[in-house]
Amino acid sequence: MNRCGGIEVIIPNLNWRYSGGTATNQAIAPRLARMMGLAWLGANRPNGVMRLTFGDLMRVYARRTPPVVWHARRNIEMAVGLLLKFLGWPLVLIFTSAGQRRKTITTRWLIDRMDAVIAPSAASASFLHRPAVVVPHGVDLVRYPPAADRAADWAASGLPGRYGIGCFGRVRPQKGTDLFVTAMCRLLPRYPDFTAVVIGETTWEQRAFAARLKAQAAAAGLSDRILFLGVLPAEEVPRWFARISIYAFTSRNEGFGLTLLEAMAAGVALVAARAGAAEIVVVDGATGLLVPPGDVDALASALESLMRDPATAAGMGGGARARADAEFSIDAEVARIVEVYRAVRSGGHP
Repeated sequence: MNRCGGIEVIIPNLNWRYSGGTATNQAIAPRLARMMGLAWLGANRPNGVMRLTFGDLMRVYARRTPPVVWHARRNIEMAVGLLLKFLGWPLVLIFTSAGQRRKTITTRWLIDRMDAVIAPSAASASFLHRPAVVVPHGVDLVRYPPAADRAADWAASGLPGRYGIGCFGRVRPQKGTDLFVTAMCRLLPRYPDFTAVVIGETTWEQRAFAARLKAQAAAAGLSDRILFLGVLPAEEVPRWFARISIYAFTSRNEGFGLTLLEAMAAGVALVAARAGAAEIVVVDGATGLLVPPGDVDALASALESLMRDPATAAGMGGGARARADAEFSIDAEVARIVEVYRAVRSGGHP
């Protein structure tokens, strides 16, 4: 591909910290790159995607036409795209807005200047003040396969018990990690076959929060059964989804909640707070159980119902995988995004 003439889409990833937006970009970019000319600007570039250099950016400027899609997911990326367009780069600007919260004045000002807006759910779109195209997130069904023998996979981890319960994501109040630890402190003494694992980053501002959770587990005598594994290499995370039998999605608020789809793809039963896209992803009573966000009693009750009956949990996990296959493949997400790109590049409305 001619590095200048072949660029149709630029994915800016202008955040040094790994986040849900970065994970989504990494998942869709290689597939988009197989369908159209795509370049990546910033950190955490996935394999199979061209890196955008300063020289490439200047050649895009010199080319002038046809327009290039600039697909932003953060305020800084919208702002940089607007600046480049103002300075003469031939860009059309698209923003994906996942957050389910009222936008700041700055964010609303930036969104008003985008050529199109995408939202992963109707709930996210409802927080915008302009029309958006709803494109649900998808999951890589190959990367997150169900376990052939979940019991053997758990045994291979070397952790105690026969079953695992996981809560993955940054360790912080918004993710409800404290709700999960409190529920586990209640339940694990009654269910010795289970061990809980928390996987995710603890940022410096949340170190005290994480320390309190570890102290809570220690005070309950459960330091060896509530394990904080920290940040793992990306290639190891699917293995942990395949090991656990129950996944707890405990966010108090969320934009979408990609870990829900990852757990579903891996055939894990879900206990999910009604945050983000949980209510459109989880079929309550069939692929998992839904609980009110922030309600530790409801969370513990739902988790206990599955801990008490691992066979039911396994059945829900099988239903979750089937639903991911049918409704939430990443290929379907990418195809819809490409439709938006092509409509905007041609001057139409997606």
